[in-house]
Amino acid sequence: MRAVKVGLMKGLKKNWSVGTERINKEQHARRVRLELSRDDIHRGKLLLVNRNHPVVAQPSDDELEPALKAGCFALLEDRILLESECLKMLASLIKAAGGETDIMAVSGYRTRQEQEEIYETSLAENGPLYTSQYVAYPGCSEHQTGLAVDVGLAGTPLDFIAPAFPDEGACLAFKQKAADYGFIQRYKEGKESITSIACEPWHFRYVGTPHSQLIQEMDLCLEEYLAFIKTFTPQNGCLTWSGNGEICDILYVEAGGQGASIQLPDCDAFAVSGNNMDGYIITMTRRAAT
Repeated sequence: MRAVKVGLMKGLKKNWSVGTERINKEQHARRVRLELSRDDIHRGKLLLVNRNHPVVAQPSDDELEPALKAGCFALLEDRILLESECLKMLASLIKAAGGETDIMAVSGYRTRQEQEEIYETSLAENGPLYTSQYVAYPGCSEHQTGLAVDVGLAGTPLDFIAPAFPDEGACLAFKQKAADYGFIQRYKEGKESITSIACEPWHFRYVGTPHSQLIQEMDLCLEEYLAFIKTFTPQNGCLTWSGNGEICDILYVEAGGQGASIQLPDCDAFAVSGNNMDGYIITMTRRAAT
């Protein structure tokens, strides 16, 4: 393990390790080969969206579902939409936190036009400093992916931009369990110089497991995590996570001019996400030996 990895991995629990297996194309010639396009950089659950990396690919209509369909938590508006997997896991998280009546979904998917309206309204009502701290610039909002949700404490007057979500009751349980259901608090205190957004205890982003657990365990923001994952390549070895009866191997693959082609090692299932920058994160799952 290189020194830089040791420094970054100080907070890891024992179920995380650096894999030493390299990708050998000949050895695994009969296994799955991925052919990834340049456009695939801008699709997936691990997209980095910020002022420097705007949204490129909007979610399609069939990727979004009305939050009303979940039927197990309160909504500020019935028209709130979320990416389908994000919605499913949000419903499971709220149930696990016992927040069916206490937690309200305040905002989900937004079009660019909606983000522009929110941004301009905040400029007029709150001024440029507040707006720059709490409202993403149009085209650069995670809400435009359908993978971000703002939540608040139901039964209280809610500020649409900064809803109350206290460290108590069901709200606290939600925060404590979020990573187990694939969510991270996207903007944390102490990360403002990296994210360029103030601490937002109400804004949660779906990245999926095991990435959410690793981000929480290492106390990273998404920018830091995606930089960390870049050190795990087919040449250097994968990051391996084990838990819940399965083992996950995580790799970063850089995109070339036409995309990337990679032969995967043997696995039971895999997921691919672009990082909205320069490559792809491949998460391979296999059953743990019993």
